[in-house]
Amino acid sequence: MNRNTAWHEKTAFEAAQALQDRSLSAQAYLGACLDQIDAHEAQVRAFAYIHREGALARAKALDAGAIQGAMHGLTIGIKDVFDTYDMPTEGGSPAFAGHQPVQDAAVLATLRRAGAVMLGKTVTTELATFPTNGTRNPLNLEHTPGGSSSGSAAAVAAQMVSLATGTQTMGSTVRPCGYCGVTGYKPSYNLMPRRGVWPNADSCDTVGLVARDVRDVAFFAAEMARYPALRLPDDAVALDQAPVIGLCRTHEWERTDEAMRRAFEDCGRILRAAGAQVREIVLPEPFKGMLQAHTTVVHFEMSRGFADLVERHSDRMRPALLERTLKGLQVTGEQYQQAQTLARQCRQMLGDVLGSCHVLLAPAATGEAPRGQEHSGDTSMNQVWTLMHGPAISVTGGYGPNGLPLAMQVVGRIDDDARTLLAAHWVHTRLRAHHEKTRA
Repeated sequence: MNRNTAWHEKTAFEAAQALQDRSLSAQAYLGACLDQIDAHEAQVRAFAYIHREGALARAKALDAGAIQGAMHGLTIGIKDVFDTYDMPTEGGSPAFAGHQPVQDAAVLATLRRAGAVMLGKTVTTELATFPTNGTRNPLNLEHTPGGSSSGSAAAVAAQMVSLATGTQTMGSTVRPCGYCGVTGYKPSYNLMPRRGVWPNADSCDTVGLVARDVRDVAFFAAEMARYPALRLPDDAVALDQAPVIGLCRTHEWERTDEAMRRAFEDCGRILRAAGAQVREIVLPEPFKGMLQAHTTVVHFEMSRGFADLVERHSDRMRPALLERTLKGLQVTGEQYQQAQTLARQCRQMLGDVLGSCHVLLAPAATGEAPRGQEHSGDTSMNQVWTLMHGPAISVTGGYGPNGLPLAMQVVGRIDDDARTLLAAHWVHTRLRAHHEKTRA
């Protein structure tokens, strides 16, 4: 092993190769990640709990035995709404202080069997909603990392872990990853099992994944879902095949700022010049109601799911969360069903909307990460795609006035995750190459 290699700077895919051939030990890789935590955690505040001794024991055992699986020795940050048998799960809420589950969430059990090292629980906004819990954006500590998967996005961006789990009910994986300049992947609804992941709004909740780039997140997803087809192919020809991309401003376009609008137009030109067929896509009229439909669905389901918490522990809920939950009680069953009906209708239209396009490209946020940690940013550019139930993957499309990333999202057909990841990799590598050249 080359002890001079800065392994924390490597992608998970690169580290995995070295861990598999034993040129890198699990203990050495974990040590590099812990060094990053020791250097930056006091400022970034990405972790709610660091399982230092448990991770060290796990790495030592991995080094002493046979290669356990594809994730052998890779470090994972776990959003603090995933049950863990060996760490507390508190959901970022005083109402669950000290809560200790007796088993792992399903996806974590799968990752452990594949050899992963669970390094700690990452900070979430309260119960994966809106009240923030102090995590800062590693790219600029004066700005939010977004939410609700704030700690996961920040930990990966600060190179404290290889990979991290997230969730998305509104925009909780794609947006914070976009703000922090890493890759967030919201899979198709129910592609990843949700057993052991704390619910928020059942018909939207999706297990999310956080990584350095699209190759890493595809590798991670293939293991979490036990679905090898999600991994990017080794075939260079397949990786280099330009997709057909639909530029989709969405009906929420007026919410974006000028920097985001310029970056979006620039992305179209960059991708076209790189060889992609790029087409303009206008969403049909019914999609205008999807943002409100999503809000209706989430508020109704949240108030239903948090009913006992409101009844018995409202004094331990943040006022903003309590207020939002009580607001959900005002949504009628008829309004909820109408919103769900519209969502089903729009999902049925999605194939025709894409037409010959492999994927759509849309803004992933209204602009760069806002200044301050009191709020986690505007979710409006994510909500429609979450309710659509298809895959969405964040990529950096430019940089804003404060030098922070302007995130785009690559959106695919429902259950067409493998092709969406492949297209997102193509988009990501072309945009990254362009920005590295122009920012040099």
